[in-house]
Amino acid sequence: MNIYIGNLPYNVSEDDLRDAFSEFGQVHSANIITDKFSGRSKGFGFVDMPNDGEARAAIEEMNDKDFKGRTIKVNEARPREERPMRRERY
Repeated sequence: MNIYIGNLPYNVSEDDLRDAFSEFGQVHSANIITDKFSGRSKGFGFVDMPNDGEARAAIEEMNDKDFKGRTIKVNEARPREERPMRRERY
């Protein structure tokens, strides 16, 4: 199951996310979304856990909890909606 984590502190690393969620079971991957120009965290990320039961336990326990100084939002990730292509401005 892919899990969305929002309101992350900007200094959190992917290893921090992996460590926090591995308390609930196996973590397949942890990604923090960064700005493609500055490389800075956008304050949210995703954790993929192969076992749905463990993932649901992690969501239940981690949602609205303090994580390194910020109250994070944790829920099942929804598929990304198709966005229209952006036009180049000339």
